[in-house]
Amino acid sequence: MSKSHREFRGGLVDSKTILEALLFSADRPLSVANLQSCFADSARPEKGEIRAALKALSADYEDRSLELTEVASGFRFQVRQEYSLWVAKLLEDKPPRYSRALLETLAIIVYRQPATRGTIEEIRGVSVSSTIIRTLLDRGWIKVVGHKEVPGRPALFATTRQFLDDFNLRTLDSLPSLSEIQAMGFESDSDTEQALERVPLQGLELAEESEETNDNI
Repeated sequence: MSKSHREFRGGLVDSKTILEALLFSADRPLSVANLQSCFADSARPEKGEIRAALKALSADYEDRSLELTEVASGFRFQVRQEYSLWVAKLLEDKPPRYSRALLETLAIIVYRQPATRGTIEEIRGVSVSSTIIRTLLDRGWIKVVGHKEVPGRPALFATTRQFLDDFNLRTLDSLPSLSEIQAMGFESDSDTEQALERVPLQGLELAEESEETNDNI
């Protein structure tokens, strides 16, 4: 019997189709280890077999509206970006709207991590509100990874696995390099817009209102 097939209810089931069922049933990305654990010990595929089946499964969806994507936490099916406009109309809840101040703060943490609040304020040229930091923490995109050994021992912020998953990234190496985004100084509105356009934050909806205070989210 081929290792790529498993006994199931008296018949043969391709491991690829089993993985497909598991991924569609999950409400989170599944790692290779997660997928392996769903098989009985006597029929558990090797990691190489799992990855080969996932590669074949991905090829099956090349011309479909769905795609199999690997992010930091594992593999998941998702709607291709070009179909998001139609899918969004089905969603009852509108996506969160974030201010440019929050996006700039997140971008700085992404590229300068671990970064203190002082580092963010130095680059942006304005103070960073506690509301913005709290929003990023509550969203699970950043976390405190330590404290800088200077007077006051300010918190050091870094991105999380949740950030990678939400922005469809496998690792931080998937991000454009600093040399590619031109600026972290945000010296003018046009520089800010150019920089933000190069950082993969396009999935966020920018708040329309102007930034009148540092507490805008």
